[in-house]
Amino acid sequence: MDLKDLYRDVILDHNRQPRNFGALTDPDTHAEGHNPLCGDRLTVWLRFDGDRIADIRFEGKGCAISTASASLMTEAVKGKDKAAIRELYDRIHAVLTQPDAAPPDASLGKLAALAGVREFPARVKCATLCWHTLNAALERSADAVSTE
Repeated sequence: MDLKDLYRDVILDHNRQPRNFGALTDPDTHAEGHNPLCGDRLTVWLRFDGDRIADIRFEGKGCAISTASASLMTEAVKGKDKAAIRELYDRIHAVLTQPDAAPPDASLGKLAALAGVREFPARVKCATLCWHTLNAALERSADAVSTE
């Protein structure tokens, strides 16, 4: 299966059946994201176990790329600590925004399918919205810890 087939199949699957979709009751933090250019909106909720994400959920309305990216992201970051999530964010951001970036390696798993978005520059913001929203939730949780 080539990258284009992977892109199409994974995006369609995660759009039709998004994983970790729906509000999270009693979260430790949350953040809301909005892309005014296309109208995508989403909320990301997090619950921690120490420095690791014990549970993550998202809810919102958006295009197929936005929904699929959020679904893939929640699967990828659940159980990871904040440092690992920031490293993964940097890798995904490079895959999506650097036209000369190397093809994603197998360590990204299904997230490698997001590389297909590079071919549609106007849609990169759709794919990155959830990642920026996750970062905002992580920053909010750090602020809450540092102010107590």
